[in-house]
Amino acid sequence: MYEDILKIVDHTLLSQTATWEEIKQICDDGVKYGTASVCIPPSYVKQAAEYLGDKLKVCTVIGFPNGYNTTAVKCFETAEAVKEGASEIDMVINIGWLKDKRYDDILNEIKAIKAACDGRLLKVIIETCLLTDEEKIKMCELVTEAGAEFIKTSTGFSKAGATVADVELMRKNVGKDVKVKAAGGISSIDDAKAMMAVGAERLGTSRIVKIVKAEENK
Repeated sequence: MYEDILKIVDHTLLSQTATWEEIKQICDDGVKYGTASVCIPPSYVKQAAEYLGDKLKVCTVIGFPNGYNTTAVKCFETAEAVKEGASEIDMVINIGWLKDKRYDDILNEIKAIKAACDGRLLKVIIETCLLTDEEKIKMCELVTEAGAEFIKTSTGFSKAGATVADVELMRKNVGKDVKVKAAGGISSIDDAKAMMAVGAERLGTSRIVKIVKAEENK
């Protein structure tokens, strides 16, 4: 019933208090419900990748959630995650640089992290709730130029998450080869469908699987 939604979900657990038992549970659920990946803290990547084998992709976050680490640190984090078994990398941009119009620095950072991904898929988190529409459009251009596979709305750790309007705006302004990931605050099946209707091709959420599990247990 919900397979079309589940297959584009990055089943996410990024809480500061996340334990291995909780991570293992979302890995099991991700496999059972056919999600695109599990998105977990970097410190659990090796353990999760070994636990899952080739049953499910492991996604992790870089420069998370604030994005103001140096480029060298983000590249090291990325290389380490790849070495430990991550298949997908979700990085946070330096938002201050965007406010300062340091576009070349942002572009070069995304390119450097893309290189550190060593062929793995890269999603670029721009934290839409902190940006003007002009800044969102500029990031669409930079992400496209940098060659990342996805642009992503939000970390889920700032003052708001994805909105339908932002997903629509991003879809209209990224290149044809760049996909949009909506994340943060997707709390219902209707939310998920609304994001997909305007062009989201990946959803970052912990709640969709929980909803499906609850439906099964009725």
